[in-house]
Amino acid sequence: MGYEIFTTDLPPGPIPLPIFGNLFKLGKKPHQSLSQFAGVYGPLMSLKLGSLTTIVIPSSAIAKEILQNHDQSFSSRTVIDAVTVSNYHKFSMAWLPPTAQWRTLRKLTNSHIFTTQKLDSNQSQRQQKLEELVSYIRRSANTGSAVDVGQVAFTTVLNLISNIFFSIDLANDFGSASVCAFKDAVRGVMVEAGRPNLSDYFPMIRFMDLQGVRRGMSKHFGVLDEIFEKIIEQKLLSLPSREGKDLLKDFFAAGMDTTSSTVEWVVAELLHNPTKMKKAQQEISDILGKGRTIEESDIVRLPYLQAIVKETLRLHPPVPFLVPHKAEIDVKINDFVVPKGAQVLVNVWAIGRDPTMWKDPTDFCPEIFLDSNTDYKSQDFELIPFGSGRRICPGLPLAHRIIHLMVCFLLQSFDWKMENGLKPEDLDMEEEFGFTLAKATRLRAIPTIRL
Repeated sequence: MGYEIFTTDLPPGPIPLPIFGNLFKLGKKPHQSLSQFAGVYGPLMSLKLGSLTTIVIPSSAIAKEILQNHDQSFSSRTVIDAVTVSNYHKFSMAWLPPTAQWRTLRKLTNSHIFTTQKLDSNQSQRQQKLEELVSYIRRSANTGSAVDVGQVAFTTVLNLISNIFFSIDLANDFGSASVCAFKDAVRGVMVEAGRPNLSDYFPMIRFMDLQGVRRGMSKHFGVLDEIFEKIIEQKLLSLPSREGKDLLKDFFAAGMDTTSSTVEWVVAELLHNPTKMKKAQQEISDILGKGRTIEESDIVRLPYLQAIVKETLRLHPPVPFLVPHKAEIDVKINDFVVPKGAQVLVNVWAIGRDPTMWKDPTDFCPEIFLDSNTDYKSQDFELIPFGSGRRICPGLPLAHRIIHLMVCFLLQSFDWKMENGLKPEDLDMEEEFGFTLAKATRLRAIPTIRL
């Protein structure tokens, strides 16, 4: 039985304007704007975005209530208009409600793709792709050329994932036009999906697509579909073409953008804090020695490297609001009611910078994790960049391996400096808001071979 909802039952929040509600409060970077409200309205806040009631969670304690204690009640999705293009939301594991169809896809993923046994079995493929990355960067180092860190990370992740699924490289060259087109399409999908969209807040005018979000999404999906159609034809996959393409969008688009973006943020933070980079390189030299090929089993022996990755994910979570949840029933939390049908946004960006949880929350300080058991595997709610509960990101086990390995390879083999004589403190660390949180300006750095 639900609760009778009165205005006072809702969590506190800014007073909404007629018709538009609190839309003008979002700004260009909603994760930052809404984080600032936490100090005014507390750990559970309500907004009216047009006709859509939205509950924002900037607190680890309330996130635990939502994602653990009431996981089933919030396991559905608020489907944004952008992902309804070509009915993608009806086949996507990320956007489906927890139906039998979703459970089948999730079971398939957990049992056949991201199991420890499966990931261990294709470890040699990842080693090969990372060695190819090192060879490419070594050629740049020999000519003194700068490397687009995000681009080479994206290309490597693209080939890693395509080899897992199809035993082929989708990218033959790190700077090829096809890779750039693929990356632009993936990034475009994430930008359109993350953009505050009037069609989501005023369903009556959805058909007008006033901001062109659906048109932009159709264009980017078209690029990806063309690539995936060729793969499905060439590999004679048994999946129906339609379902196959949408599953591939889940695995490739979401997995590549979040993983490569995290690697770029790690390198950016280390360039911005060169003493941390030296400390990480020293740990790698002390534990692994110089010149020895890094293996995935080495990750557990590198606590400072692990701390760097955790700290980067704290400051730069790949998906700042997670995928939006939806209340299936009225749920009472902290004497307030989250009403049935409400959109629920877990602001993991704000949780990672909560001054009541973290000392000097905006500083990059991996050392805070050295004497801590805090991890991002879903049980420590102060650090949940991959979500938690039944809707946790299924690709977490693979992302964990790729991010650590790639960063370790980059630090073991090369020293890095900014191009054009830029000083570490002058590095642009601005974010570009989208469904995923990218670096606003591409990171270009000059590698030199470590002797």
